[in-house]
Amino acid sequence: MPSAADQTPFADPLFDTRDQHHDGVRFEGTDFTGAHAEGHSFLECSLIGATLDGAHLEGSRWSECEWDRVDGVGLTFSEASLADTTVEGCRLAAVSAWGSTWRDVTVRGGKVDFLNLRGARLKDVAFVDCVVVELDLQEATVDGLTFEGCTLAAPTFGRGTYAGLDLSGATLRSPVGLAGLRGATLSRLQVIDLADALAAELGIRVAD
Repeated sequence: MPSAADQTPFADPLFDTRDQHHDGVRFEGTDFTGAHAEGHSFLECSLIGATLDGAHLEGSRWSECEWDRVDGVGLTFSEASLADTTVEGCRLAAVSAWGSTWRDVTVRGGKVDFLNLRGARLKDVAFVDCVVVELDLQEATVDGLTFEGCTLAAPTFGRGTYAGLDLSGATLRSPVGLAGLRGATLSRLQVIDLADALAAELGIRVAD
């Protein structure tokens, strides 16, 4: 497997051409700030301690990959796909992943601020022991999405297909769109805690 020293940064002209394929590459400590890798495919690749500030990964495909301790602000991941991939200990912010496809993905530890998954397709995805601020799951199609030991601050739901969404293992803070969570799973305690917010969304006046 090529080492980090052998890697060509995304800013190199090699990455300016669409539909490049990367197989078994280990990107360690690589700075991908402002990089363009739209439409690229990555098979059994590793991003370790990499930086993705302002990176453009629209339409990219990641299969059997790992992201470990990756940092990035302003990452564009729209209409991209993740399959059989782990994301661990990452700190990401302003991630635009609308219309993306996630299958058999585990996000463990770390923090994601402003994660836009509007219209995404999510199957067998697990968030474990992480913090997600302003998660947008509007219009998403969910077929297996769980949150274990996670804090979701100001998540937004609505107009999605949520039969496979299990929020029972998460701490929900100031959620929006509770009335649109038909089919999702909540714990009994969550339902009690969110009763006032749900009543307000439904226009129900609660008398003391």
